[in-house]
Amino acid sequence: MPLGKLRKALAVGASALIAAAGLVGSGAGAAQAAGSQSCDIYAAGGTPCVAAHSTTRALYGAYNGSLYQVRRSSDNTTRDIGLLSEGGVVNAAAQDSFCAGTTCLISIIYDQSGRGNHLTQAPPGYWKGPAAGGWDNLANATAAPITIGGQKAYGVRVEPGTGYRNNNTNGVAKGDQPEGIYAVVDGTHYNQWCCFDYGNAQTDGQADAPAIMETVYFGANKQWGYGDGAGPWIMADLEWGLFSGVNAGHNTLPSINHRFVTAMVKGEPNHWAIRGGNAQSGGLTNYFDGRRPNGYNPMKKEGAILLGIGGDNSVSGRGTFFEGVMTSGYPTADTENAVQANITAAGYAPSGGTPQQGSQIVGGQSNRCVEVPNSSTTNGTQVQIWDCGSGANQRWTSTSGKQLQVYGNKCLDASGQGTANGTQVIIWDCNGGTNQQWNVNSNGTITGVQSGRCLDANAAGTANGTKLILWSCNGQANQRWSLRS
Repeated sequence: MPLGKLRKALAVGASALIAAAGLVGSGAGAAQAAGSQSCDIYAAGGTPCVAAHSTTRALYGAYNGSLYQVRRSSDNTTRDIGLLSEGGVVNAAAQDSFCAGTTCLISIIYDQSGRGNHLTQAPPGYWKGPAAGGWDNLANATAAPITIGGQKAYGVRVEPGTGYRNNNTNGVAKGDQPEGIYAVVDGTHYNQWCCFDYGNAQTDGQADAPAIMETVYFGANKQWGYGDGAGPWIMADLEWGLFSGVNAGHNTLPSINHRFVTAMVKGEPNHWAIRGGNAQSGGLTNYFDGRRPNGYNPMKKEGAILLGIGGDNSVSGRGTFFEGVMTSGYPTADTENAVQANITAAGYAPSGGTPQQGSQIVGGQSNRCVEVPNSSTTNGTQVQIWDCGSGANQRWTSTSGKQLQVYGNKCLDASGQGTANGTQVIIWDCNGGTNQQWNVNSNGTITGVQSGRCLDANAAGTANGTKLILWSCNGQANQRWSLRS
């Protein structure tokens, strides 16, 4: 391109980026009235979207189609869920009305790019899913309520066994072609297994070679690559390994503790990068930028798209997806920075207010903190009280689903779904059960939703190592707790 035309194109693109970035702080209503959304910004930067998926909002300013389809269990009929306005946020009321009194599943996540790269129920691969014929489950349409721009919305809550895929796509990068990927996910819903992915995958569902996929991964898996602390991390699933940098195994990559996370991976010949940030505010952090790992140059991408699973249909991962795109070409940092500004302007927020994040649970009698002994992550470990410190094993997040999460993927749990006095209070993989739901009450008690009994320091103990149990609420100080940031 002649220099004069290049400068003109850059100026036009910059105007679009500035307009989008200028929405920050202007209010959710103004953000939704914007002419440019994420895919408009990518297009202005010369790297247009070839796939654009969201259950929460339009990813083009001129998009006014359906975001996703739900299917209700009562009669197996379906309904497309669209927008409140062109370029705006989802009309969640249409889903609520259609699904009232029954269960709905998300059956299609529509591609907004116009290329028809829709996501539907994933077929079996090397690993089989739990649904009929080895297919994966579809997500419960009401399991991830949030707000965006002050309006109700739902994400795609992936529990182990849930997955979406499209093995016959149009325009998605293949071979060593450059691409960019981002996903906005729930930063508190993940686990340490493989693989909660979104992005480019192989078309046959088999892990038959390295370098045949390139996706965003979010979670705390340490089987291949990992970072500092307990996780979670943004990594890349490139097949035959998750990578947190150029080396297999550990790379210096900080754990992430945002409620909503923007996760980015991008790649071009012998060069790739990881970026990410808080999807509610602020800019992006550069986590990695360098050459491909050994054995991954050149890439041999095959161009399928998946969500919630690994390339071979590994179905052990957990996470919640709100929006994501894939581009043609390697996006510039300036383009991605403007996309991040657009995401933060969209106004993601938890449903029903902001949960307490990473708080200590402090005993009213002992003034000691609830902790997982020895920073264990083993299911079944009974929690105790101990001198308050700075460890992640004493940091609990009260979620909108009434869970008390530690490490982001373990939940405070009434052992064996017990409801009797003396039932041990332990940690276990979060699974949505009522024995993992707790009411944090204004009188200082914490009561189990299933049992109605109080979180109790056993035998009114105050010493380090006193174990926690369920006990009939009695008003004593060993059943009083406060959440402290």
